[in-house]
Amino acid sequence: MKKPATLFTSLAAIFAATLLASPALADDFPAAISVSGEATVSAAPDLAQIDAGVANDAKSAKEASDANNAAMGKVLLALKGAGIAEKDYQTSRLSLQPQYGQNKSTGASPVVGFRASNRVTVKIRDVTKVAGIIDTLVSAGANDIGNISFEVTQASKLLDDAREQAVADARRKAEIYARATGVTLGAPLSVSEGSAPMPLFKGRMAAAPMAASAAVAPGEETLSVTVNVSWAIKAAQ
Repeated sequence: MKKPATLFTSLAAIFAATLLASPALADDFPAAISVSGEATVSAAPDLAQIDAGVANDAKSAKEASDANNAAMGKVLLALKGAGIAEKDYQTSRLSLQPQYGQNKSTGASPVVGFRASNRVTVKIRDVTKVAGIIDTLVSAGANDIGNISFEVTQASKLLDDAREQAVADARRKAEIYARATGVTLGAPLSVSEGSAPMPLFKGRMAAAPMAASAAVAPGEETLSVTVNVSWAIKAAQ
């Protein structure tokens, strides 16, 4: 007496029979095996980006604004003095907000002053200088530094080898399914790429005056690529 077929064997038989023995279905849906292939590549980042800001409080809006403008002027001069090109820093936020107090007798919230703030986004094209630039910013008066990120600017070129590996990975998987279902692979019917490289590190660091150099580790970024490939199939010879 024969043993019952395993679930996998049954599914394989149904799969092959459906694709190869149903001409009507094949006319509308080409017999194919579709799989995804993946590959990764690691690279050191070559670009860093940070936000630096100054905030000033004063009794009047004008006093707060004037103090803030003077403080940001020093920060921008410090960036220029550190060798950062003007095209690589840009104002990202400018605000002037009233500050409210608490009147215990009436419960009202009167305006007691104003806070002016200004933020600038800085691109650093030599990641070995990130710590030094942060120290420069803090020394110049920046009292809020954050949104630090690193990236690989030539990610697409670096991923070219990974793309070939991803296609090879997809073919390896497709061949496993082909053997399991008793068919052979034909020519690729379609190839599409998915996913995108992501920064390894992105965070925020509040910056108070520092006695020692800022400790910054750019690390290594892992870039990944995924390809979706469909192969035509035919009956095994």
